[in-house]
Amino acid sequence: MEYNLISNVESCHIQIPSLLYYSHFSSITIALLFGIFVFLKSSRTLLGRILLLISISFSIWAILNLVVWITVNSIVYSFFWSFFEIFSILFYFLVLYFAYVFIEEQDVSLKIKLLFLVLFFPIITISSTKYYLFGFNATTCDAIMNNYFLYYVYFLKGFTFLLVLALLFLKYLKYRENRIKKNKIIIVGMGLVFLLLSFLVTQYFGDLVSANLYNMEFYGVFAVNVFIAFLSYLILKYQAFDIKVIAGQFLTVAVWLTVFSQLFFVQNTFNLIISIIMLVLATVFGYILFKSVKEEVVAGEKLNEASNKLLKINKKLEELDRAKSEFISIASHQLRTPLTSIKGFSSLILENTFGKIPIKQKDAVEKVFVNNEKLVLLVEDMLNVSRLESGRLQYDFEETEIIPLISEVISNLKLYAKNKKIYLKLIKTKEKLPLVLADQRKTSEIIANLIDNAIKYTQEGGIEVSAENFDRSQRIGKFEGTETLNKSWIRIKVKDTGIGMKEKDLTSIFEKFKKGPSEEDSENETLVSGTGLGVYISRQMTHAMGGHLYAQSKGPSKGTTFILELPGITKNGNG
Repeated sequence: MEYNLISNVESCHIQIPSLLYYSHFSSITIALLFGIFVFLKSSRTLLGRILLLISISFSIWAILNLVVWITVNSIVYSFFWSFFEIFSILFYFLVLYFAYVFIEEQDVSLKIKLLFLVLFFPIITISSTKYYLFGFNATTCDAIMNNYFLYYVYFLKGFTFLLVLALLFLKYLKYRENRIKKNKIIIVGMGLVFLLLSFLVTQYFGDLVSANLYNMEFYGVFAVNVFIAFLSYLILKYQAFDIKVIAGQFLTVAVWLTVFSQLFFVQNTFNLIISIIMLVLATVFGYILFKSVKEEVVAGEKLNEASNKLLKINKKLEELDRAKSEFISIASHQLRTPLTSIKGFSSLILENTFGKIPIKQKDAVEKVFVNNEKLVLLVEDMLNVSRLESGRLQYDFEETEIIPLISEVISNLKLYAKNKKIYLKLIKTKEKLPLVLADQRKTSEIIANLIDNAIKYTQEGGIEVSAENFDRSQRIGKFEGTETLNKSWIRIKVKDTGIGMKEKDLTSIFEKFKKGPSEEDSENETLVSGTGLGVYISRQMTHAMGGHLYAQSKGPSKGTTFILELPGITKNGNG
């Protein structure tokens, strides 16, 4: 017969499968709830909008399909059927759109959108004409369709499915080293492939293979629920769509709806009772889960708020730390000039360059010289800390003879030791020491810091400084980075008779702002002032020059020996 909605009216009666209500009602409700929920909870992001459109397009298609199944009027049947492929193809295109935006994290270009609009245009224009539906078979209660139009429809569906597969595969290869990104692609990819493949296969067999396979589309509808389950896991595991915790709540709703939908097709009283009991249990446990998830969300929001505040505080502290470092750097630079001048003039006075001075005046000038030297070391420590933290500490390596350098440092600090009434002397060796390739100024600062530290913690006796050859190959493995080809090293020892240290202090002493043992840790109850920077800076500079600095002590009140090891230069010039 000729397809005509106005005059040619036929009707038929078929037995409606009970699975129809179960598959369609539950899937439509779950899809719409999930789409709306994600849309609202994701602050209306692009992905949230696309997912909402997917759920709407699927739901309209499923409702049309449901109407076609339950109607007995050919006009109503054919009218609703004419919209099938419009929403079916729209659903496929939206799924592809979702896959692209989810993986690429950006919108599709206008050119691509126009291309798919062109491909979609024939579906819109032909679906409601005789070139798609041109009759109605009252015997089978089925529309008579144009197979050529269906071929184009399934070409678009197959093409879309292949594009989704290609996109997933290429992006998986790109992000396979990124574990989180890779896992996200796998999860969403499994859901997308299952969804599209289920729809494609079940609808194809019903439309083009055999009319007897029409009920396969019911099973295809369930694929939406599987797809939503994958997305729920993605939300729960990786907070997809910027949603914190909704998967547990949504899955509870899905279970409740699934149990509730069973009431529509139960066929005896016993099954009805069982379904009602399951519905009550799902309601009770669902309420408990909803309540617990809500509490978790509130706790999570508070934790996130506290974390954000902590980040702001840390950022402010970093800014203050930078400002402090800049201030110290500027202040230290300003102090260096007058301190150098004081040191120079006080040294000249003590050497009687301006004439012989009285003993009392000499004592006073010596105190000025000693305290000035302390300030010089303090300023250098402050400057070096600032440079270390900003990465601006530079080294000027040159061949250095170590004994003259040590002698100069001892000369500068001898008055400091004399004022404390302790000795400071250099123990010279008869063996020939090799040159070292080091920064002379920083090596002097290291030795000065070690001697200054020894003087601070020594009340009786004194300090001995010595230098000797050392075969470093005998100690391979004790320190990280000691696997050197050169066996010629110089070992410099600064040995004092001071308050000593416990075993635990031998390592912690080299930490930033960590001072030596206090009166609580030593039998010698003498408070020592200091910044706790000198030894820390010395080790940092030693490592930068390829050497090692460590301490040894037999225990409290038994003195401490700081050992500085630097690689020597062999005759052929290799270090």
